[in-house]
Amino acid sequence: MKKVRDINITVDDLKSFEEEVKVTYEAGGIKAPVHLAGGNEENLIDIFQYVHQDDWVFASWRNHYHALLHGVPRDTLMDLVVRGKSMSVYSKKPKLYTSSIVGGIIPIALGTAKAQKESGSDRKTWCFVGDMTFESGIFYEAYKYAKNFDLPLQFVVEDNNMSTNTPTDETWGGVKRNIPDDVIYYKYEREFPHHGTSNWVLF
Repeated sequence: MKKVRDINITVDDLKSFEEEVKVTYEAGGIKAPVHLAGGNEENLIDIFQYVHQDDWVFASWRNHYHALLHGVPRDTLMDLVVRGKSMSVYSKKPKLYTSSIVGGIIPIALGTAKAQKESGSDRKTWCFVGDMTFESGIFYEAYKYAKNFDLPLQFVVEDNNMSTNTPTDETWGGVKRNIPDDVIYYKYEREFPHHGTSNWVLF
């Protein structure tokens, strides 16, 4: 895989954005749930060097880093978060779509990749999923379809070994599936709870 762009956003840039969201949320300035990232900054900075600025990116409810790294302006992203769109950040340019539905982005990403191939585009689709979503049936159906039809769909599994508040390996009896060789996979330890900031906030 070839690097296609330089990333000028640093680990501190990413962390400072989440800290601003945290402070705003705890002050009551965001009247909706937030899912903060943390601990995977270097992983994502490295991966996004391979994501072309015209590629489609699909991510889950923990998506702020993906948005910033794909080129969504910081002020634009903060405005979406403050308006309660933290779990459903979207952008037409750069092409970004996220969803709070577990596995909800996968069939949409698959259809996007199919459309790219049928239209003759040289761009690809990136689909970032958590380790619990990776265990779902929809992941394997989409993965198999994309592979069999040679679609430009790159899956990335972000493994923090947590399914909401239960360790994923415990959920599946201590056993996880093997990661296919053509799926990008990384492990990290999250720095925030599943949602919120660990402090009680009244909307």
